[in-house]
Amino acid sequence: MRIVGNVHSMGLGGFTGQPVEIQGNIGQGLPKFTVSGSVDASLREAKDRVRAAIVNSGFKFPELAVTVALAPAQLRKEGSGFDLGMALSLLIAGGQAATERLRGTVFLGELALDGRVRAVRGVLPLLLAARDHGFGRAVVPVANLREAALVDELEVGGAQSLSQVVAWLAGDGALDAVSDDPVPPAPSVPDMADVVGQSAARQALEVAAAGGHHVLMVGPPGIGKTMLAARLPGILPELDPAESLQVTAIHSVAGTLPDTHPLITVPPFVAPHHSVSAAALLGGGTGMARPGAVSRAHRGVLFLDECAEMGAKVLDGLRQPLEEGEIRLSRRDGDTKYPARFLLLLAANPCPCAPAHDIDCVCSSVVRRRYLGKLSGPLLDRVDIRVQMEPPGPTMLLTGQGEPSAAIAARVATARAQARERWGEQGWTTNAEVPGNALRQDFPLSRAALAPIERYLRDGRITARGADRALRLAWTLNDLRGGTSPELDDVAQALMYRDRNF
Repeated sequence: MRIVGNVHSMGLGGFTGQPVEIQGNIGQGLPKFTVSGSVDASLREAKDRVRAAIVNSGFKFPELAVTVALAPAQLRKEGSGFDLGMALSLLIAGGQAATERLRGTVFLGELALDGRVRAVRGVLPLLLAARDHGFGRAVVPVANLREAALVDELEVGGAQSLSQVVAWLAGDGALDAVSDDPVPPAPSVPDMADVVGQSAARQALEVAAAGGHHVLMVGPPGIGKTMLAARLPGILPELDPAESLQVTAIHSVAGTLPDTHPLITVPPFVAPHHSVSAAALLGGGTGMARPGAVSRAHRGVLFLDECAEMGAKVLDGLRQPLEEGEIRLSRRDGDTKYPARFLLLLAANPCPCAPAHDIDCVCSSVVRRRYLGKLSGPLLDRVDIRVQMEPPGPTMLLTGQGEPSAAIAARVATARAQARERWGEQGWTTNAEVPGNALRQDFPLSRAALAPIERYLRDGRITARGADRALRLAWTLNDLRGGTSPELDDVAQALMYRDRNF
């Protein structure tokens, strides 16, 4: 009788996958089932799932001392994705499964009590890591098959049940292949043509989309802040292949990847409620931290409506990802970091009473300042564009029609292409990503164009960070008009976008 069965799987440590060797041993002694190797509660519970799945699939579970070890021991293992590998290791150890197809193969999947293989999260980053570690084949749940097929140079097969995998190992059956059915089109983004008036806000969002700049919109309720925000992804360029894979991997780890759209090609739009906690916004949880809203909005839009109602500490947690484009999280089982290069869109009422017309406000000046005071100076210093929105006239509401998203998106794409050509060798894709020293040293502006920034710095109206951000915004304004280098008017307009007192 075979004593030890070896099967390979993959474990997720934050955003990266690591190979895990699963060893099943059947030894002498009283019947017991032990799982070792730094496992969490869901893996300790796997004993019951694996035992029932083996028996209900028509195989015999050994009535001896059974041990399953997951190596390396220093890697914390969590989740139910090791169930299939654990069951196979015991079947191999008991001589009930063949071993010829094990070489170069990783197994992922949760087992139901009747032996069905259920979907798991994080398949895409796990298989990308498996390919990088030299594996050439993967067996995954059928529900994850479309996602797994996104990985090039890796043969993938879909498993519906444990008995199907055992038959495949013996050469008596085949695994499921990726369906040829066409993928349904992604949900459409509302059109900017639906928004009437608000020319200043529309122009601000166009500039923000062209350069990846953060925006604050302040105005009374019902004026169109949320309506504009929902349409912002429609004027952003589609994700390139590398960005699509990265964004899809993040949503796979977070467990928010749509079943019908395994590859995300449209910039994501994430809009958490204003009562969101710091852990939900930034990422967290017990054990190893999971992605939060800032990471799920990577290469897309993070919309925080009613931001003045959010906690000050929660908002200030955005400062580091806004500056660095990634979020670093420390939890019990280790440190991890997730990409977080998003366009932040803040929306707020001007005061707590928020009347339709500002003249009807009953709040004192102290109350108004305190209301928006949750947006700290360091946070606002990272917001490049600030817009004060006013109600449109009644005639415009009845007869007006806005410019469609397609026309705006064309201008945004042209501006982004110009920026990508300029910064491409350094690896930056938008003006908002360019470090300040590169702007000042490698692409310096004329002394005349810099005069407004020097005056603002001398008067203390902007910080050094604010000066760099104004330069980035000036480059975006230059790209939108098709210029070669920002001029005095571009710099002045960039400072006007930042110089708003609410």
